[in-house]
Amino acid sequence: MKMPGTLPQEVVPAAESDFASTAATIGIIGVGVALFDIALIPGMIIGVAAAIAPKYVPKLGERLEPVFTTAVRGAYKVTKLARGAVAEAQEKVLDIAAEVEAEDTATSAGSGDAH
Repeated sequence: MKMPGTLPQEVVPAAESDFASTAATIGIIGVGVALFDIALIPGMIIGVAAAIAPKYVPKLGERLEPVFTTAVRGAYKVTKLARGAVAEAQEKVLDIAAEVEAEDTATSAGSGDAH
């Protein structure tokens, strides 16, 4: 029943209300992330898309699962290769540092005998 002097209320479907609430929450979090560190925004966007996509596009998850699995496997292999390359580079740097230390020690010992 409409009260005199009041405006008619619009009926907002639950899906629109839920989407608006989610969008507002994401916006607030996005501003907080931007204030904290701007570099985190792409990751946040990917995470939000991954969380929202199954709800709004139900069949998308089934179609993207093989792509996601392949991407994760590829990222794992690349990470494993990168770790190996970094370990090898670190070993070379440590070897060079040890050589320099040995040369300095030999030079110090040789100059001590000369005086």
